[in-house]
Amino acid sequence: MSGLMIYRDEVSDQTAVSNRFIDDYMKDANDAQIKIYLYLLRMMDAHLATSVSDLADKFNHTEKDVVRALKYWEKLHLLDLDFDDNKVLVGIHIRDLDNPSAESQSTPTAAFVPVPAREKAPEPVQPSRFEKPAYSADRLREFKNRQDTAQLLFIAESYIGRPLTPSEMKTILYFTDVLSFSDDLIDYLLQYCVERGKKDFKYIERVALNWAEEGVTTPRQAQKVSTRYDKNVYAIMNELGKSGSPTTKELEYINRWIKEYGFSQDIIFEACQRTVMATDKHRFEYAEGILSSWREQNVHHKSDIHKIDDLYKQRRKSAACDRPKQTNSRFNQFTQNNYDFDALERELLSN
Repeated sequence: MSGLMIYRDEVSDQTAVSNRFIDDYMKDANDAQIKIYLYLLRMMDAHLATSVSDLADKFNHTEKDVVRALKYWEKLHLLDLDFDDNKVLVGIHIRDLDNPSAESQSTPTAAFVPVPAREKAPEPVQPSRFEKPAYSADRLREFKNRQDTAQLLFIAESYIGRPLTPSEMKTILYFTDVLSFSDDLIDYLLQYCVERGKKDFKYIERVALNWAEEGVTTPRQAQKVSTRYDKNVYAIMNELGKSGSPTTKELEYINRWIKEYGFSQDIIFEACQRTVMATDKHRFEYAEGILSSWREQNVHHKSDIHKIDDLYKQRRKSAACDRPKQTNSRFNQFTQNNYDFDALERELLSN
């Protein structure tokens, strides 16, 4: 009997993780640090590029969270951040945990995650003045029993859609106790996150921390800060030829198109492009007219818009065919009358 050739596919859709990382490092790392390290391994194995902003978008973290994670792993010597002469981050060298002696010999293709564009070097992470304390059970019980707290917890449970866990109650206490958020600001914070489909308290806490670091103390200030980082808002503003922050009225229009009308970005962009081609003034009102009309006609995809356009063209063509043809004779420029020539002849003969 001849020998058998044993083989497998060349491409493996798997990412290898060192047991040493699982045994010695994973237990002390937080959620963001673990996710980012594992994702860097995955990108390295696939020879794909990434960036701080891409990592932030991927895991719904802030860029500061990503920077903190990178600095954390660098401090533990699991990776090195490579910069050029201008202090621009150009690569991430991931060390081989199972073969420390080979670290200095590792090649870019084996342990290097390229970073696209010119991304600024992460700044040293300073201790936060908003550090979250470890609240005791007695402190939490005191917070729950306060007269002004019951309504706040009820509002939070209404947004989340279930009773809060003790850990989540401690987070609400952190908002009031350390971040000094008012009840109105906490209400707006919860509304802001839930409207974006985020009910995870870790995400809500990160947003709150960013607002605190920005000096936010009122819902109006929070709205301005959140608008500044909302990519959808600025993308729509750009499509309408607008620069700078949107006014309150403009933001109302954009939120209506996205939330109330439920239009995807490509449909809104289509309306914006038609608006720009049609007018230089009152563009938000013009785009509102287009989108409200599409909403009434049950537009859900761009293909629906093409169908409406085709139907409109057919109706115009049909209307043009139904109109009587005009000749170039100058006599046809006058109103045509229908005469009874027999009656006219009789009237002439009787005179």
